[in-house]
Amino acid sequence: MSFDAVLSDWLPAANGLATADSPPGDYWIKPATEAWELAGARGLRRAVFCVEQGLFEGDDRDPVDAHCTVLVALACVFGMPDRVVGTVRIHRLSGLHWQGSRLAVARDCRRLAALGTGLIQLAGCTASARGAARFTAQVQLRHRHLFERLHWQPQAAITVQGAPHLRMQADLAHYPARLAQPRVLSATARAA
Repeated sequence: MSFDAVLSDWLPAANGLATADSPPGDYWIKPATEAWELAGARGLRRAVFCVEQGLFEGDDRDPVDAHCTVLVALACVFGMPDRVVGTVRIHRLSGLHWQGSRLAVARDCRRLAALGTGLIQLAGCTASARGAARFTAQVQLRHRHLFERLHWQPQAAITVQGAPHLRMQADLAHYPARLAQPRVLSATARAA
């Protein structure tokens, strides 16, 4: 038997692509700092909001993208970041009011509840560190309970791109000011 055959049996993700059958070992949640991370976040948003949900036609980019901070969840293979599997963006809406938007997690990674939770927590802590006195988001109705468990309160029922949402506000007492630092999550993170 060749070394390559042994290697492919031992390392099912050796081609660099994580699959549901061979999940990566760790995930990093961090600010996007590399071009491939930003491109991956844009691609994931397109996949979720344009293709899967049909909220936008072709692209979901808007003027906020020119001045927002993009946070990403990265799947790692052999300890190295391999692909973007989650994203959210934050930006100053006005004064001390910050907003989070475009939270997305890749379909094959949604069973890991820690990814969405980690992105929301890092977004809140980063906004606090940048001086936010108020942090809000437009949340799809189906995600209301996740946000409520993370200390967000509904403010108003709204419609975004024809879909029902809630405007929700974070209790910033639960989001201590902490500049965005990479956070590592194990693949054994609690499944949703």
